[in-house]
This record gives sequence, C-alpha cells and structure tokens, in this order.
Amino acid sequence: MGGNIRIAIAGVGNCASSLVQGIQFYRERRDCEPVGLMHLDLGGYRPEDIEVVAAFDIDSRKVGRDLAKAVFAEPNCTEPFQRDLPETGVLVQMGPVLDGFAPHMAEHPKRRRCVPSDQTELSQPEVVQILRESGAEMLVNYLPVGSEAATRFYAECALEAGIGFINNIPVFIASDPVWAMRFEERGLPVIGDDIKSQLGATIVHRMLTDLFRRRGVRIDRTYQLNTGGNSDFLNMLDRKRLSSKKISKTEAVQSVAASRIEDDNIHVGPSDYVPWQNDNKVCFIRMEGTMFGEVPMNLELRLSVEDSPNSAGVAIDAIRCCRLALDRGQAGPLHAPAACFCKHPPRQYTDDEAYRLTEAFINGWVHRVENEDKSVDAGHKVPGSAL
Repeated sequence: MGGNIRIAIAGVGNCASSLVQGIQFYRERRDCEPVGLMHLDLGGYRPEDIEVVAAFDIDSRKVGRDLAKAVFAEPNCTEPFQRDLPETGVLVQMGPVLDGFAPHMAEHPKRRRCVPSDQTELSQPEVVQILRESGAEMLVNYLPVGSEAATRFYAECALEAGIGFINNIPVFIASDPVWAMRFEERGLPVIGDDIKSQLGATIVHRMLTDLFRRRGVRIDRTYQLNTGGNSDFLNMLDRKRLSSKKISKTEAVQSVAASRIEDDNIHVGPSDYVPWQNDNKVCFIRMEGTMFGEVPMNLELRLSVEDSPNSAGVAIDAIRCCRLALDRGQAGPLHAPAACFCKHPPRQYTDDEAYRLTEAFINGWVHRVENEDKSVDAGHKVPGSAL
C-alpha cells in the first residue's frame, strides 16, 4: 500500500476546485491537526498522495490552461481556502460538449455560466489515449447535473482505458445493473452515484429521518428546500435536467424512513438560484410527525454551508477507497463506500451501518449481500490486506 494515487477529472468546476485546493492544503499541513478530514490515513493513503494527471472541461476560460489556474477561472465562485497552488503541468483538455451545457444558461452573464470553447472536441479514442498516457488509475466525474450523455461518454472511456470510475453526479452508473456488470466484468471498481456532502442537506435530512424512526415518531410530511448561487444551481433552473437529481435526493431520505412517505407528502430537491449566494448553499428542512398518543410535532432547520468544499471532504475518501479496491483486485460497485459517500448507491443502508461497513472495507474486510433483505456478512478478509 502507499504511493501516489493518479486521478483524472471530468469537469473542472467548483467541486474539482475544492478537491485540488484540498490536496495542497493538507500537503502543507501534514504535521498539523487534520481538521475537516474523516480519515487522515485511509488504508495507508493520505490526502497529499492524490495527484491529478489529466483534466477535461468545455469552458473557454479553462481549456488549455494549467489546472492550478483553471480551478480559479470563472464561473467558479467557491471561496478559495488554498490560493497558492503550484503549477501542475496538467493542461485542461477540451472534452465533448454533448449535454454538458444547458441552452438556457446562454441567457445569463458569462461570469455566471459556462462559455463553451470553440476548440475541437476530443473523440472517445482521444480521451482514452490521454487517460492511458497520463497513467490515471481512476476518472472522477464532476460534470453538471443533467449531463446524462456526457457522463456515459466518460464512463465508457474509463472502461476502455481500464481504470476505475467515481461518479459524483446524479446520473445512474454504479446503481444501474447493466453499467455495474460492465465494470465488474472488466475487473474495475466503480463508486456512485451522486456524492453526499460531508455535512450537507441530504446527510442531515437522512440522520433526522433515521432518528424519527428509532424514536418511534411517524413522519407525516417533510420537505428539503435548497438555494445557491453557483453555476450548478443556475444549470438546474432547467427542470428537465433535474429528474435524476430529484430521484437521488428523495430516495436517499425515503430509504431510511420507517415506512415509505407518500409522494405528495415529501419534497426533496433544489429549489432556486440566488446569484449573490455564490457557492454558499442554504438548506431549509421541515419535518412534521406524530408522537406518543398521536400528539403532533414539527421540526424546522436551516443549514448554511460552502457547497463545494463540503463535497470535496467526501470525494477525497472515495478516491482512496477506489485505490484500495484497485490494490486488492476488487471490481464492480463498491457497495459499502458507495452507501457511505453517495446519495443513490446500488444498495442503501442507514448511515450508521454504511459507516461501519466502510470502516470494515478500509481495514480489509468486505461484506457480501446474502439476499434482498440486505443482510450482510462482514467476515471475509481481503487476501493481502492488513489490519
């Protein structure tokens, strides 16, 4: 174990910016208290072991620039926490546009939205060649919500290049049995779909829902409303791009409820674009329930977070889990890490159970799903792994 983890990135937006900044941030503070990390050392790998070796985007202000400069280019607007980034030598390549750009965004100021480059778009064989020549071991997908065709393009490239795939957006790859089987047949790990934040709207809503279940309180109605001002919230003004996102966020909450909440009584999803918020995301959660003696109650919560560092805090662990799977020869969906790190994994567990299973995975123990009731056997140790 140990050594560099070589990754490629598709989509050099705010989330990728926070990830790249974070790698350097923890590299410079390796001897300090590791505030903000779920794991400083994960299976022998530290954050600074991650190295970006290839990157793809379609924005004219990013394509052709060194990654260290591109992550700060408009329309990225996350608050920088590591401004001093050394040149990487990695130039952002022009990927295919496909459905990665929503037409309605052209109506908004250029500083707020993507400005597609007029450079020639790379073909699939060209992307695969770049991935192979770069030595990338996995591809991390950070495309905009609704990029169904573009995500499948990059998943196909990962399969052809023989590398792992981490799908951070709500396009169903790891949770699609056909795609999952393709990665398994190629001997490659895949983690997805739709990354959870470190401490964001979905994880908080899930924990509260699980708390209601454990304490015997019936949930009658609930909503989660989110506003933000980054390009992803602007992108999601086109409601046609939100179908997978709404399914992903809603099922993340439904999966831990004591019983399924009627569709009319649950609303979970992005709500509006507020430009001045930039990368700050504000979440409003309301839960109405029935307690002992059928006495009603309700809970309201407001959460404000910088959206993209919140994502990077999880991605940095997903990347290291993917590398552990590569080291061990594990292929297909990584069920425990996916359930811990993603909103729409192939199999849902409560967050407590997902955390326990992920810690077992990190320490070299894998679980096996025995049947559809999701009972697990966590007693099989991966050969060659150390506790």
